[in-house]
Amino acid sequence: MIKKKKVEPLTGDSLLKKVRELETLSKEAKARECGYYTVTKNGVERVNMMKFLNALIDAEGIELDGKMGSNGQGGRSASYRIRVQSNLNLLIGAAYTKQMDLKPGDEFEISLGRKHIQLKQIDPSESED
Repeated sequence: MIKKKKVEPLTGDSLLKKVRELETLSKEAKARECGYYTVTKNGVERVNMMKFLNALIDAEGIELDGKMGSNGQGGRSASYRIRVQSNLNLLIGAAYTKQMDLKPGDEFEISLGRKHIQLKQIDPSESED
């Protein structure tokens, strides 16, 4: 039996490039070719699909764990959709105001269109007194 030299598993851009080159192979074959396998004492080759798939997710820059807020807690992310509440109010949540770095007291001019609302922030220095 010929022993194959263990290759260091590919990561990042080199992993993505190699996977694209191997597009016709099965996912197990791709994982093996990218170095995501081990050889047991008995000489049996085992493909480590979880490590391979996690490396692909990392290489793509996909964040599955969710980003932690500044207070150390996760939370809901902005979906960029809101729904009219039962009292006919529209509530723009804190995720949006934080993303826009808005502070208490910031003012906006509201422009209504046929099916849209536009908010234009009022510059405090141009305030009408």
